[in-house]
Amino acid sequence: MTPEQLLAREAIAHTQSVYNTEGDRGRLDGLLETFTEEGVLELDRGVFTGRAAIRAALSPAVDAKRAEAAAQGGPTLFLRHNLTTRRIEFTGDTEADVWTYFFVMTPIGLDHSGVYVDRFVRQDGRWLIAQRRVKVDWVAANSTIFSRSARADE
Repeated sequence: MTPEQLLAREAIAHTQSVYNTEGDRGRLDGLLETFTEEGVLELDRGVFTGRAAIRAALSPAVDAKRAEAAAQGGPTLFLRHNLTTRRIEFTGDTEADVWTYFFVMTPIGLDHSGVYVDRFVRQDGRWLIAQRRVKVDWVAANSTIFSRSARADE
């Protein structure tokens, strides 16, 4: 492993942490900055290409939680994405394939878990997500994120 790859690993980890902390707080502008302009986000409900499409895919959930919090006089839901095992394989000087396990805590405790399957690219001195597939492996029976109908589709 080269010194450049060690620095790249830290930069990739930083980008992943920004994606999760901004997403947990419903700050889509910060989350979207972790993607390239034409980045791809693949969820169980579809594939969204470009920052505008990703924003459109994520905004309804963020807006619903904000409305719920306002109606109840404060937030009732929190999200905390936790990253665990990470594997980074460089495919060139400016590209890397990355697999990262995650689990999500909410007021019920462990809510769901899975893996991010990513392609990162280096652009303008930053390592950004070119493509992310979010693969959910497990969902709690009383998940606050996934409805019963969504679980039935899995």
